[in-house]
Amino acid sequence: MADEQMEQLATAAWLYGYPLVTAGVTKDVMTAVAARDDERRKAPVNQFCYMRRAPDAAFTEVVSPNADTLYSSAWLDLSTEPLVLSLPDFGDRYWMVPILNAWSDVVGAPGSRQHGAAAGPFLLAGPTWSGRAPQGMTLLRSTTVINWIIARYATAGPSDFAAVHALQDATRLTPLSQWTGNPEEYTPPSDVTVADGVDAVTAPVGQVHGLSGRAYFTRLNRLLVDNPPNSADAAFLERVAPLGIAPGARLGDQPEDVLTALGAAAASGPETLRGFKSQAEAPGQQVNGWTVHRGLGDYGTNYPKRAMVTWLGYGANLDVDALYPHATNDADGRPLDGAHRYVLHFEAGQTPPVRGFWSLTMMNDRQLFADNPLDRYAIGDRSGMRTNPDGSLDIHVQHDNPGPGHEDNWLPAPKGSFNVFLRLYWPDEAALGGTWTPPPLNRVG
Repeated sequence: MADEQMEQLATAAWLYGYPLVTAGVTKDVMTAVAARDDERRKAPVNQFCYMRRAPDAAFTEVVSPNADTLYSSAWLDLSTEPLVLSLPDFGDRYWMVPILNAWSDVVGAPGSRQHGAAAGPFLLAGPTWSGRAPQGMTLLRSTTVINWIIARYATAGPSDFAAVHALQDATRLTPLSQWTGNPEEYTPPSDVTVADGVDAVTAPVGQVHGLSGRAYFTRLNRLLVDNPPNSADAAFLERVAPLGIAPGARLGDQPEDVLTALGAAAASGPETLRGFKSQAEAPGQQVNGWTVHRGLGDYGTNYPKRAMVTWLGYGANLDVDALYPHATNDADGRPLDGAHRYVLHFEAGQTPPVRGFWSLTMMNDRQLFADNPLDRYAIGDRSGMRTNPDGSLDIHVQHDNPGPGHEDNWLPAPKGSFNVFLRLYWPDEAALGGTWTPPPLNRVG
């Protein structure tokens, strides 16, 4: 195999393994600092941690975070036994508890759309468990041992947090062997085992992008053992097997030219992702300057897309649960920058059509929240914005305060490059079918 062909194949393998390696690193980071403080912002494996406040500009654990909901997050290890997921009655509040496997595919999504106010209990089982779910439980089986639950509870802001905290506390995980029918009877173990050598400071994406070829693919091979690939991946894995990429394989047995190709693929991986992002957001694929990524949460064999979404918005939901129109350019194709002022104008009756809620979220050039004097990172249908006399709505997107009369409708931008997401939770058919599209983001100064 020629060196160039080998490097191309190694790059394809890097993209293929990106979500699995990211899941492994993220799980390690999120559990390494699992000190049992009052807020439970981190927790050991198989226990929920709670985001008691919305993320702010200091939050770096996950890219493209969400400021519209409070989270309960849990990293699962289903290698020993299944877990029982029990949930409260949510009343008329929008809620969603998606479960993602280690490849970032959604394997279950209990929530308002499917269940209304209440559901469960659910039995979460891994790929090798062969038992039967107890009577009254709904079995949700994952194809991998590592899984991530990202429970979301809609909130109207700090005055509403106490009510959400009660729902978080009633969202519980119990090992099947400890299940009595009353989840409050189980007390999770308080001891926390921190793995050696885990970097609990650097954001997971930064750690993944900094791995050498040997470190990246060694980790991938190790993770493949308990987190098997999908059956549709068989042909691809056969192609990359000569590079030493297989469950449990040792890279030390590979010749030097293979190791060189793997190293080059890892070194160029982040730039490869940026290239796919640019292609996905080419002008010809945009509507009014927005790119609407479809088919999220269930990627099949589209490995580059799966890797790109893991990088930009790890934990993306199925289309029927959420759509994320994304803009990096204005209506005229110019990159968004805090040196300029923009307006997003919705005609009367043309705000995003949803049965859940919608928001416009600001991201800096690292796909994190941008610090601003209002601590406002998103604005939407629950933000108390003022409509115009004709019923239309203007959102002011800019770095400087737009002044009296406009601040309620201001989404602060950083000084430099930025991008924005529209988040549509439980979108209506008009959005899913494309008869409604976001209006352009117009530069006004």
